[in-house]
Amino acid sequence: MIELINVTKKFGSFTAVDNISLTVPKGEFFGFLGPNGAGKTTTIKMMAGLFTPTAGTIKLCGFDTATQPNEAKMRTSYVPDQPFLYDKLTGREFMYFMGGLYKMEKKLIQERVEMMIEHFEIGDWVDKRTEDYSQGMRQRTTIAAALIHEPEIIIIDEPMVGLDPRSAKIVRETLKRKSEEGVVVFMSTHSLPVAEELCDRIGIINKGRLVFVGTQSDLAAYKTRYDGKFESVFLELTK
Repeated sequence: MIELINVTKKFGSFTAVDNISLTVPKGEFFGFLGPNGAGKTTTIKMMAGLFTPTAGTIKLCGFDTATQPNEAKMRTSYVPDQPFLYDKLTGREFMYFMGGLYKMEKKLIQERVEMMIEHFEIGDWVDKRTEDYSQGMRQRTTIAAALIHEPEIIIIDEPMVGLDPRSAKIVRETLKRKSEEGVVVFMSTHSLPVAEELCDRIGIINKGRLVFVGTQSDLAAYKTRYDGKFESVFLELTK
């Protein structure tokens, strides 16, 4: 479960995130949308422990990210909008490295790495240095590494950027299956069709504030006020 309780983040006099409260239960696929500069990435970085909230509390699986950061992070995976890999490592070495960070036994790491190689179809590249990878291959490898320790929460920022159709399909199906298995998936995206296709519930942030949180049924009812299009609802709420 993810809990954001009256979370605010300020940079000097600028308020990037303004008193957000939100609960995302186990097994929910939550889509987090908003225009550029709305506060999406700042919110995600606070959840991942990269930023400290100016006020409020963030809990992941019941652990306060401020007072129990290690416990929270051990149960969570964070995939940024730009996939990060160590260029001089191969994809296999990077996944082993990630398994070690989560204190997994070597035999289990080996089993999980082989499973990820097959699932993400990266066998032709996994033993090459990641500096030679395409954007799609980097994204697939990053997500594969993020799933090595079987996290209870996946926080992922713009997962479809730069992906070819095959890579995008693998990522979509993987994230959806994980939510069906009980994992919390918190996904930021600019793609309205992706959010409509995958997400159980959608939140829209604008100028640091949540302006909409609802299920697909709630969204469908909201769309009837306009022309039946999610795009029209989004543009109205974020104008």
